[in-house]
Amino acid sequence: MIALSGLYIYPVKSAAGTQTTQAQVVHRGLEHDRRWMLVDAKGRFMSQRKHPRMALIWVTLGNQICLEAPHQPPLRLSLVPEQPTEMTVEIWGDLCRAWSMGSDAANWLSQFLETPCQLVYMPDQAQRPVAHGKLGTDKLVSFADAYPFLLISEASLADLNSRLTTPIPMNRFRPNLVVMGCDAFAEDTWAKIRIGDIVFSVAKGCDRCSIPGVDQATGVATKEPLPTLATYRRWQGKIWFGQNLVQENLGELRIGDPIEVLAHKETASAQAVSG
Repeated sequence: MIALSGLYIYPVKSAAGTQTTQAQVVHRGLEHDRRWMLVDAKGRFMSQRKHPRMALIWVTLGNQICLEAPHQPPLRLSLVPEQPTEMTVEIWGDLCRAWSMGSDAANWLSQFLETPCQLVYMPDQAQRPVAHGKLGTDKLVSFADAYPFLLISEASLADLNSRLTTPIPMNRFRPNLVVMGCDAFAEDTWAKIRIGDIVFSVAKGCDRCSIPGVDQATGVATKEPLPTLATYRRWQGKIWFGQNLVQENLGELRIGDPIEVLAHKETASAQAVSG
């Protein structure tokens, strides 16, 4: 049986993720996923691509949002700014409405990353369509790159690790959904699935940037796994690993939820099928 075996939320884009046993699927994806983001002095998004030490920023959510990092005192903030300062931020060409989380957060993060930056929050009023509007304006996404969900199977990672000298953990790829019980790269062939009561369209394969090369435990950029992935997962000039999903309804996901493949892609690339 194919089932959901991992469920991850990344409250602050490109900071450390949080594993959970259940999560709400809301209009922008998993509740709280990437609703906060770091931006530079020009309001442009920041990520581990240029700032791998962001992996060392740990986030805890409760009545407040708490940020922790090595050699820094914990920083506790209101989940939503009490007196928000509105600004426009840029992420992958999208201009988005955001609220600044204030000077305390800006000073704390700027000191840790050794570059001027600040933390912003995406308010409910913000309208950022999935995939830059390619799927219409009614489907929204948070500060994720373009899609609300990333799914990877355990078998796909096991296949990769069988080719590496030193195996790597799943957190290098920062998925939201991890599945078990299918063949390696079976997810490449899926067009529509149901996880528990939630139906997802499998919108697009995930072409990988440099972030899988960042050791999430140390915040240090390494060579692998992209060179190895490139030997068998490269086509169309890109390296592919995982699938981007868009939800078709709202509800709750739980670890152990069964997964049903409702439809397969009519044409899947030979590379994707063969792995």
